[in-house]
Amino acid sequence: MNNFFKASVQVLPSALVKTPGAKKTGRHTPGDKTTGKVWLVGAGPGDAELLTLKALRAINNADIIFYDYLVSEDIRALFPSHIPAHYVGKAKNQHSIKQEDLNQLLVTQAQAGLNVCRIKGGDPFVFGRGGEELLELRSAGIDAEVIPGITSASGCSTYADIPLTHRGLSQGCTFVTGHAEKSLDVNWAALAQLNHTLVFYMGLTRADEIAAQLLAGGLAADTPVAIIENGCRKDQRDIISDLHDFPAAVVREQVQSPALIIVGEVVRMKAQLQAQIWQHSSAESLLLA
Repeated sequence: MNNFFKASVQVLPSALVKTPGAKKTGRHTPGDKTTGKVWLVGAGPGDAELLTLKALRAINNADIIFYDYLVSEDIRALFPSHIPAHYVGKAKNQHSIKQEDLNQLLVTQAQAGLNVCRIKGGDPFVFGRGGEELLELRSAGIDAEVIPGITSASGCSTYADIPLTHRGLSQGCTFVTGHAEKSLDVNWAALAQLNHTLVFYMGLTRADEIAAQLLAGGLAADTPVAIIENGCRKDQRDIISDLHDFPAAVVREQVQSPALIIVGEVVRMKAQLQAQIWQHSSAESLLLA
């Protein structure tokens, strides 16, 4: 964790009102009466090459950057060295800053005349609390813009050669968060009967509950399940199981966060869609013949 955020939350806003170094945006000088701007930026699921040009432009035009836990090392390496960048992420049971304090922090930084890049993993509006932050900024009259990012369900499933929808297998896809204070507030019976691909974000610690509830709702025990660890990163790992066994697979394979759980018949497509080594070898043989 960034040492900057080991200080108490109460002093964060005043501690973070900083004047950047030599960087100037041309729009304003930090400290003048002009209010800055906030970009809520989706960084995508991990691969730096999946950043949009608009996201990269916001990063380069910022006076200060606040980044989340899921913003990968490869993406952080693109942050200009002269722009202060501070970790404000939330891992399980490890929150560097309360959400309400972070919301206010974005406001105070913009009011101080800074251009702020608030960068999040995936997309800001898909389980990213971007709506909460934007509401606070709008209420304060701050100029703010949301820049979409590729959400983990799309990026990770594609990198795993698993389509989220496929004719004859699934005509819809439902995203579900596995994060909850106590039990998940989900209509499990309805979810099980949708005949959709189900994608669970932040569901590792809820694997037993997810499996039990979907089985009770009527999904077959042999329904295929993919667990994608570190999706869209160099160390991505795809673990294929079924609804009955996947909680045990999470433990057996020592799966670590970030990980995505995909439930549905589309998982069976992976074997057909993934690149085959023998195909490449055959092609090379033909070229050499």
